[in-house]
Amino acid sequence: MIVELRFDRQRPRSWIRHAIGVLTNDNCTIQVSWVDDAAERPAGLEALLDLERMLLRRGRRCGGDTDPALLKDAYGSHGAPDVVIDFTTAAPEADCAARLYLRPLFDGHAGENAALAAILAGDLPVIEIRDEVGGAVMWSGQPSGENASGLGGALGATMARTATLLKGVLESGPRPQTIGRVGANLGHAHSAAGFVARNLTMSLAKAIYRMCCYAPHWRIGWRHTGDAGIWGSADLSGPGWQALPSPGHRFYADPFAVTWKGRTFVFFEDLDHHVGKGTISAVEFGDHGPIGEAIPVLEEPWHLSYPFLIVHGDAIWMIPESSTQKDVAIYRCVGFPDRWQRHATLVSGVELADATITQHDGQYYLFGATRDDDGDGGYSDTLSIFVADDLFGPWRPHALRPALVDRASARPAGHFVRRGGRLWRPVQDCTRGYGSALGLAEITDLSPTSFAQTVRHIVEPGPRWPGRKLHTLNRCGRLELIDGSIIQPKLAGLRTVARANDPVAVEAR
Repeated sequence: MIVELRFDRQRPRSWIRHAIGVLTNDNCTIQVSWVDDAAERPAGLEALLDLERMLLRRGRRCGGDTDPALLKDAYGSHGAPDVVIDFTTAAPEADCAARLYLRPLFDGHAGENAALAAILAGDLPVIEIRDEVGGAVMWSGQPSGENASGLGGALGATMARTATLLKGVLESGPRPQTIGRVGANLGHAHSAAGFVARNLTMSLAKAIYRMCCYAPHWRIGWRHTGDAGIWGSADLSGPGWQALPSPGHRFYADPFAVTWKGRTFVFFEDLDHHVGKGTISAVEFGDHGPIGEAIPVLEEPWHLSYPFLIVHGDAIWMIPESSTQKDVAIYRCVGFPDRWQRHATLVSGVELADATITQHDGQYYLFGATRDDDGDGGYSDTLSIFVADDLFGPWRPHALRPALVDRASARPAGHFVRRGGRLWRPVQDCTRGYGSALGLAEITDLSPTSFAQTVRHIVEPGPRWPGRKLHTLNRCGRLELIDGSIIQPKLAGLRTVARANDPVAVEAR
């Protein structure tokens, strides 16, 4: 299959090189056509992006930077294209014989200017892949920007997920579910200069904040409840939440609990701010809360988090996140709770976060947030699914690759649950930043070739659980667990003031 990519000759940017790499595979031959797009270039944009790179990113390049060498690189001409992907605003040629003519839209409009307008209005755009022949939207998604820095980084993040969506359409065809643009970017567009200036100011403020506080600083909330808890109320009401005590320089996150041979332990990510690398720790729970101190249970040379637990056969198994290693490994508990042995690699060659497994209609399904790039693209907007006949595999990619691109409902947030015969999963809603809220999503279709879900409820932090974020939900018997982030000053005096104003922290002391 010959795929022709059409770009604006006046804007050779780094995101283009990334898009070419994502779309190139054994079944796809890429050729590039540089088009003289009539769209006006915003005055001073390139100078502002250069300034942003020097001051905001300290010389680090991003997808929005210019890459003039692209114009000289030879991508060749291999004949009449089967598929055209047009990133410009130019109209398709009347005699174009391609069987598929795709154009990315950003909040409903074509071209880089449309993407920039959405970003300057205060948010990353909804991306749609439109068939220019029939006019139908073949797929859509919305990227997350937690890895983007400034205007150039936001443009790079948008274009990275545009490439993800395009690859999904080419490999898996059109999707029945799309993301609407209702409510997208209702703000007023600001000038590029003003946007860059505000980002530089915010960057300085964040630097000062990090000098004074540990950031981010997560903590675990727990309670005992006899009802369905959050899954029944769709909010944080009910018995009061208590915070699991933790040292001031360490944060606890991603709680998973299991009862084994009469003892209940909560396993979680334990990150020492002085080291910056996560390990897995555990603390025992009784009828009245935690018993004793947290103990270390698993450490690797690389970062670990999200210790997903599953009982299978006569053993307990853990799948901690190790996305930096680009594999998904499973560990067997050989001495409960603190002796774990690596057993196998379930999936390799994939940067996958928060692996979460469920059984459904005789199949095993592994859900996780994935990235297909090492640049500006977010960590929380793309859902990939793998399928197997057995927990230990072999695991194969789901027919929809990926299954979803949506910052509000892609990334897993805990164990699947079944309620009233229906399958549900908690998801991270990253609309207002990574881990900002929980979504309760009902899975309405799941097979090796199909997937659909509907988010029924959004649960946000509030008076019952103060803080800025909420991104994990799990349950073990009567014990319900969440987590969230708070301000944790590095200085003891400031820390005392902060905790005195935190009702949950006071209750936990």
